[in-house]
Amino acid sequence: MPRFKRNERGEMPFLDHLEEMRWRLIWSLLALTVGFVIGFVLVDQLNVMGLLMRPIAPQLAGGKLFFTSPIEPFMITLKLAFFVGLVLASPVIIWQLWKFLSPALYEKERRIVLPVAMAAVLLFLAGVFMAYLLILPMAIKVLFGFQSQSLQPIVTAKEYFAFASQVVIAFGAIFELPLVLLILVYLRVISASFLSRNRRFAIAGNAFLSMVLAPPDLISMTLMMVPVQLLYEITVVVARIMERRRARAEAAAGDEVAVPGEL
Repeated sequence: MPRFKRNERGEMPFLDHLEEMRWRLIWSLLALTVGFVIGFVLVDQLNVMGLLMRPIAPQLAGGKLFFTSPIEPFMITLKLAFFVGLVLASPVIIWQLWKFLSPALYEKERRIVLPVAMAAVLLFLAGVFMAYLLILPMAIKVLFGFQSQSLQPIVTAKEYFAFASQVVIAFGAIFELPLVLLILVYLRVISASFLSRNRRFAIAGNAFLSMVLAPPDLISMTLMMVPVQLLYEITVVVARIMERRRARAEAAAGDEVAVPGEL
């Protein structure tokens, strides 16, 4: 990639900005392509599909999912390979994005962005693993419990992976809520007391988000609401700790300024 010269304030001409963005997009797409190829090999060799079927496997009589189209297994493999490739390429993509945006940030903002980005990734992964290990098997077990002797389940691979991905991605996304709220507290947009006073609205919003993000059944929505509300309560506690520490730091800084004035 060509080296682009910036002035002392990190600025460069508009056309150079476009050229830099073009090169960083090229490197990101190249990383995604390589990740996709590696992902395709991993999905095929490591039986990733079988790993993702573990939550529903105990409920399947033959231990296998059905498919209704000859191309369906291939398309599912491509989707899984793309997802694995995106995960593998994400460090390169994030790095390219960071190198493009960081010159426009102040030093204080740079120190904040990286920890926030790492926290966002960790929270998303925590939501994904919780959904895969706990929520998804529990929801499937409860939902299959409604079948009777008159009903015989025929679960297709397409429908199962659509259901599972919706649950997993929804939990990963909803686990970002504490980080968003803490950023707003840090920016003084909201406060811990505001979060505490408006708890009833948070519960209503939680119910609405669970209805939109979770699969359209009461079991899945309830299983999403409980951990999200728990995260909200943890956020209130952490926000109070943040405000107390900030108040002490500001008081200490005020004392340091006041002492020279008295002299």
